[in-house]
Amino acid sequence: MPARLPAARPPYNDPVLTPPDRSDWVSLTSDRLPVDTAISWATTPGSGAVVCFLGVVRDRSEGRTGVRGLTYEAYEEQAGRALTAVAAEARRRWPVVERLALLHRTGSLALSEPSVAVVVSSPHRSEAFDVARFCIDTLKETVPIWKRELWEGGSDWSTADHAIRPVSRAAAEPGGR
Repeated sequence: MPARLPAARPPYNDPVLTPPDRSDWVSLTSDRLPVDTAISWATTPGSGAVVCFLGVVRDRSEGRTGVRGLTYEAYEEQAGRALTAVAAEARRRWPVVERLALLHRTGSLALSEPSVAVVVSSPHRSEAFDVARFCIDTLKETVPIWKRELWEGGSDWSTADHAIRPVSRAAAEPGGR
């Protein structure tokens, strides 16, 4: 009987701490985000601009003060697919992008910890900024990741949660390119 090959792993299940050999780095992880590694990976000889957006845990949210931390939960398989779709749509709109990283945390995070990183490199800054904004805005609308806020008196799901939309629909909304 021939040896069985391991099943191919979807790209969103790659270990987050290791940059990929390809031009997109998409990952969901319970580990700390490797922001410095992502910036170094995104910096290429053809990139004149590298933009990094970090979403970090803050001590307040809509209608709540005294937030002490967050717990992120995700529908991992769908979240990975949605992150990959966001990257693909960004590349369709801005083919000049050199490298693109979309990294999101799951699990419990303390104040000031990065929960999401978007790192984009391109030949010019205007495209890098546009792509980073598109990616974080579309990610927030389309990726099934939810946050539970923790404060001294208890915890509850974020009051800013909204319905998840498909990337194709979010991309077609006003403000899109």
